[in-house]
Amino acid sequence: MKAVMLQGCGSNVGKSMLVAGLCRAARRRGLSVAPFKPQNMSNNAAVTADGGEIGRAQALQALACGLEPLIDMNPVLLKPESETGAQVIVQGKRLVTARAWEYAALKPQLMEAVLESFRRLKSAHDLVIVEGAGSPAEVNLRAGDIANMGFARAANVPVVLAGDIDRGGVIAQIVGTKAVLDPADAEMVAGFLINKFRGDPRLFDDGYRLIAAHTGWRGFGVVPWFSQAHLLPAEDALDIASAPRREGITIACLTFSRIANFDDLDPLKAEPCVNLVMVRAGEAIPGDARLVILPGSKSTRCDLAYLRAQGWDIDLAAHIRRGGHVLGICGGYQMLGRKVCDPDGIEGPAGETAGLGLLDVETVMTPDKRLSRVKASHAGTGLPVEGYEIHIGRSHGPDCARPFARIKGRDEGAISAGGRICGSYLHGLFHEDAFRRAYLGQLGIHAAARNHAAGVETVLDALADHVEAHLDVPGLLALAR
Repeated sequence: MKAVMLQGCGSNVGKSMLVAGLCRAARRRGLSVAPFKPQNMSNNAAVTADGGEIGRAQALQALACGLEPLIDMNPVLLKPESETGAQVIVQGKRLVTARAWEYAALKPQLMEAVLESFRRLKSAHDLVIVEGAGSPAEVNLRAGDIANMGFARAANVPVVLAGDIDRGGVIAQIVGTKAVLDPADAEMVAGFLINKFRGDPRLFDDGYRLIAAHTGWRGFGVVPWFSQAHLLPAEDALDIASAPRREGITIACLTFSRIANFDDLDPLKAEPCVNLVMVRAGEAIPGDARLVILPGSKSTRCDLAYLRAQGWDIDLAAHIRRGGHVLGICGGYQMLGRKVCDPDGIEGPAGETAGLGLLDVETVMTPDKRLSRVKASHAGTGLPVEGYEIHIGRSHGPDCARPFARIKGRDEGAISAGGRICGSYLHGLFHEDAFRRAYLGQLGIHAAARNHAAGVETVLDALADHVEAHLDVPGLLALAR
């Protein structure tokens, strides 16, 4: 019952991907292994087998381990709702919405939940691979820390530090981290590794030796850029990218300021016949788009204002006049209606906002969150769909009489009278191969006969091979205690 922790010299250095690769490598050695991230900040969440929610990266890491995702794998999840506030999820359930200074006061009591979840995982598995958050070099946040060195010392878990050479300055990243760490924290660090190297890793031999000399830490390897990383779910909205432009039909997705659960798009991005275009601030919706997707949002009314500020409401009207189709998922579905009401100020200031009026429905935000895995049937094709719901708010109106899907006899979603505008609360729709092919076929898009889930497994195996080839994996696993 051992554990080892991977921390980074900053955000987005590739910790999540490296942990997924190490988890798969450990599993292939016959170990019962589980992932763990004490605290995560992401609006890309997964619904767990035990009825809670965790960061999407930990769900991917669980898959690498051959496990169902569980709330203990990410006991504290922060879901930003504004520039200064976030929803705090503790062991899968919403605790409170807190501003940054309020959260700092909460952290000491959250350490108990973090250690409780960690102990449960440790008792159930041979090995737990822990992922830090941000960087331990943010020593101004060290007091009350539950994500990096605060956790490592409380749980007595050795640390390996990852630096990102792709963004430059990796020597300063690692040596500088050693320089600012409290000596007792630095004692927890057993070594370092370099990630995202492009070119011949031997060119960094002198830099590698210099880091070891200045820190006294052992080096565990230099990992080249993993070219298939884009085929795995991204956790950070900053990582969302359009698919490479190619021959095929354009599907456009609006990149909201609080975009959530955007891994819904991954299967579309992998379709060879689809040009998936992520429309960002200041960009127009492509005129050749066959389908425009309004994805999930952590703050529906805020992102409605954001949508209008970009002029996307005007672009959508033109798209519909050209005969285009629109699909709203979760928050995007709510935006398509006539209005969104938040009388209790659950997602922000209390009030109501006029929707786009493309569906004859209204949404009222309610305190209770619907959080469940679901099995449904698509109303248009009768095909089975497995997905999940993760939302507050209930939508009602005349267009709900034409449901998008049915769940255990319950109508779900809405379709316009003309049939070209649809809304649904179901996430994960396009991960279902038969449904994806049928839905795209109705748009005149010939989808490939491919198994998306099998493709993800293949990439995880390739990631484990990549990690094995470039890191001292036996040495890393031997650190665990």
